[in-house]
Amino acid sequence: MTMTDPVSDLLTRIRNGAKAKRNAVDIPASNLKREIIRILIEHKYINDVVELPDNKQGILRVYIRYTRDDESVLKGLQRISRPGLRKYFDAEEIRLSTHNLRGMMIVSTSQGVMTNFDAAKKGVGGEAICRCW
Repeated sequence: MTMTDPVSDLLTRIRNGAKAKRNAVDIPASNLKREIIRILIEHKYINDVVELPDNKQGILRVYIRYTRDDESVLKGLQRISRPGLRKYFDAEEIRLSTHNLRGMMIVSTSQGVMTNFDAAKKGVGGEAICRCW
């Protein structure tokens, strides 16, 4: 079965795992998913990721972070750009998004996948993948 939007699948699996109080969720691996998860780990929204080999592309086991009250640290994940409607932001729009956006935005730029704060520092724009808070 082919998947039309693997990034939405990644975000949905993490959201559903957090709602179900799961310790970890398994996600089919890709380079873009690895970069998104790396950013989520850097900003302490999730605990860790382990790559499990299989006969195809590999599996990423993502460990979800919870507070002491067993609530997910990640309150929300929202897909911005999707296959049917791509959303691109220039450097000025990225810079403005750092002031009036709750949480952070993950952006795919010509210099790699980064947060909107890093993109604003570097002065680059790109495709807005998702928002996290």
